[in-house]
Amino acid sequence: MRHLLLVFVLLFATPTWAETRDPGNFFFQPKFGDLQADLQEAKKQGKKGVFLFFEQDACPFCERMKTTILNQSEVQDAFRAQFLLYPIDVNGDTEMTDFQGKATTEKDFAFSHRVRATPTLLFFDLDGKLVTRYTGPTKDKAELLLLGKYVAEGAYATQPFTKYKQVK
Repeated sequence: MRHLLLVFVLLFATPTWAETRDPGNFFFQPKFGDLQADLQEAKKQGKKGVFLFFEQDACPFCERMKTTILNQSEVQDAFRAQFLLYPIDVNGDTEMTDFQGKATTEKDFAFSHRVRATPTLLFFDLDGKLVTRYTGPTKDKAELLLLGKYVAEGAYATQPFTKYKQVK
């Protein structure tokens, strides 16, 4: 009887862990600071666009997303298949080039896109046009995957994400 109980506990009470990997190495691509060139690279690779994750130091919601969602191999693989992925520091003085080829800093780029809270997730199409904005952390891995699918399918052109979620 005790053996049966042990088997039951091992089979049904043991959580199944998804594979996790460091988001710095497996979610985000290395930044070169030239979003205009990144658009060309995204086109060349057959991507749907560019995903920017606006963050700042000491942001608990950014950290939570990195340690519970962006570190999931399923999320990393799905997003890397569809988008080029870069973090942007909303307080950063790092120089960069925006989608139009204009020199700026990460901080000024964030301000020009009205990023006031972190994390903010912005998706740009292959012309550098902002197509989807999501402010705040996603609830979980499933919601972020659905958001990526929403953008990759082009559903943003016909309905807001809240409606898309209700249908799916």
